[in-house]
Amino acid sequence: MAYWHIDLLAYFIVMKFDKLTSTCVPLPIENVDTDQIIPARFLKATTREGFGDNLFADWRYDKEGKPLANFVLNNPLYKNAEILVAGKNFGSGSSREHAAWAIAGYGFRVVISSFFADIFRNNALNNFVLPVIVSEGFLAELFADIEKDPQTTVSIDLEKQTITNNSSGKSESFEINGYKKNCLLNGYDDIDFLLSNKSLIETWESSK
Repeated sequence: MAYWHIDLLAYFIVMKFDKLTSTCVPLPIENVDTDQIIPARFLKATTREGFGDNLFADWRYDKEGKPLANFVLNNPLYKNAEILVAGKNFGSGSSREHAAWAIAGYGFRVVISSFFADIFRNNALNNFVLPVIVSEGFLAELFADIEKDPQTTVSIDLEKQTITNNSSGKSESFEINGYKKNCLLNGYDDIDFLLSNKSLIETWESSK
């Protein structure tokens, strides 16, 4: 279920997150930093619109702006995947929130890795993208299964905090901040959360 959310920067679609099953885009590169996710030259924009078009721009396009056939986002086998599977230490580097905007703008709802930079992880959650930390063994097997069959799917259950590789049948649990979990399940940003508790706040204030 989606609804329109209005903030000071842009109109964008916010979706409640409960369960998701999707194919995956594999990016088995470690230490991908935020400048590789969204190069600095694109940071002048003041709205979130269009950032998805420039996700991994220096890997995705040549100097003339033409798609590079050997980059995974340009491979039709992975079209419409809502999950990005990334190598260890994803999102390191500068704290730019634009990296999360680009991930979300492309259409990814989940990023899987064995380790995320803390600031990127928080930025992702603030932009309704779920970062899921898995063991290195789970990640390696998932990359191998996707390589063998690009139609391999992964299922995420946020309420239960589980991730399942549907090719192998293996599952793991993942951690998430309880507040951010509640926000994702309900499609809330920080202001929405406060508004949802308006009556409780008013009751508390009246008791003073």
